[in-house]
Amino acid sequence: MVNFVVDSAITAPLVVLPEMLDHFDTDQAAWLNATAMLAGVLWAPLLGKSADIYGRRKVLVLTLCLSCAGAVLCAVAPGIWVFVPGRMLQGAALASVFLSVAIVRGICAPRIAMIIVGIVTSGSAVLNIASRFLIEKLAVEFGFQILFFLSAVVAAVMAICVHKVLPESPIRTPGRIDIGGALLLGGGLAGVLGYVSLGSDFGWLAPGPLALLVGGVAALARWFLVSSRKPDPLIDVRDLGGPLVLTLLVVFLAAGSYQSMLQLIPLIGDVSADQRLGYGLADQGSVALLLAAPGVGVTLGGPGAGWIAARIGPALTLAGAIMLGTVVTVGMFLGASQLLAALACGFLLGVTVGALGTSGFNMAGSLAPAERQGIVSSLVMVMVSIGSVVLDFAGAAVLKSTAVVVDGETTNSATGVYGYIAVASGAFAIAAVLAVMLVRSTRLSRDSSSPDLEREAV
Repeated sequence: MVNFVVDSAITAPLVVLPEMLDHFDTDQAAWLNATAMLAGVLWAPLLGKSADIYGRRKVLVLTLCLSCAGAVLCAVAPGIWVFVPGRMLQGAALASVFLSVAIVRGICAPRIAMIIVGIVTSGSAVLNIASRFLIEKLAVEFGFQILFFLSAVVAAVMAICVHKVLPESPIRTPGRIDIGGALLLGGGLAGVLGYVSLGSDFGWLAPGPLALLVGGVAALARWFLVSSRKPDPLIDVRDLGGPLVLTLLVVFLAAGSYQSMLQLIPLIGDVSADQRLGYGLADQGSVALLLAAPGVGVTLGGPGAGWIAARIGPALTLAGAIMLGTVVTVGMFLGASQLLAALACGFLLGVTVGALGTSGFNMAGSLAPAERQGIVSSLVMVMVSIGSVVLDFAGAAVLKSTAVVVDGETTNSATGVYGYIAVASGAFAIAAVLAVMLVRSTRLSRDSSSPDLEREAV
């Protein structure tokens, strides 16, 4: 239920996006939608580090309260100038995912924790599917503001439940919060992603997006230089280690590829084969299931990956998920014109992303000591967010550059659609290579540590 708050804050508003655009009399969808995700990237490292120092339960309660306040602000906003700051506050909900994972790993034995992480990160998918239909009906009756009121109520109730039910972790990391480093890192990431998100709307060479890009790159460069010299930085780049870096790169590529394919599915479903564009599913029956199939797959893939990881380890499980994702994404070359193939691929993509999230958190958690679970888990969430934004807009650029005019209307060409699938497949293939390297590196590390463990036992 805590992670259901994330959906209500980050993705559920897409259901009422047309109503919000009409209400605020604007065509800047990115400001209304992407702001929460970008702010979540800014919040994540700061809240992750705070959780290690002050306690995971305490910071999770704070996160839910911030999301609640942001949702209320969005619900009562008289104009976009109030709504956007509300979305930035609501974006703090993104931290709920990795804080929940850190709490689970702290209160459960390692083998059980791998399974519970899968349930925690993926179990809300069923609620997400059902909520779409409810939100659609309530928005017609009461306006889009009802979504934000409901999100605020759920966040408030979950804050109370977390405070009353979950135990606080006794593990603390001595140190202080590097506020300057947090602002540089979060602002730098938000600036670069803001350029990627807003460039397509305002123009890639427009002054506003370019200023975001230059400012973001400068902030990230400054953060890296300063953090590499500080004794207690927000993220110690000197101590990340090869396996953790490989894990983060795999998550970045695979999560982005999945998200871009999810963005493509409704575009394919809106085109009929009768238009003779070389793709299309609209005339082959209902395609509403295409959006529900991944949700069902996520619900099964997350706990399933946790169960498998408890037996063979998170590295092999993560590699298996990436291999499946690669095969399924390639299968969308057929799914672009065949409904049954598209349904199968959608379901298996959901299984992939459920397994990816679970295995990514489990893998990163297994590489970090107990006192660094918060900040390391936050890095996984940051990479998921960055990958989603970058690959979404890379795919959109492919479609836009290959669009054709049919009967006076601009539409996506077969070249664009299949090129889009090729980009996503390529990202998954690169992730698969990195996943194999990760398996080998963790195996070598385990083998090299075995003689030391044997000597200690003797």
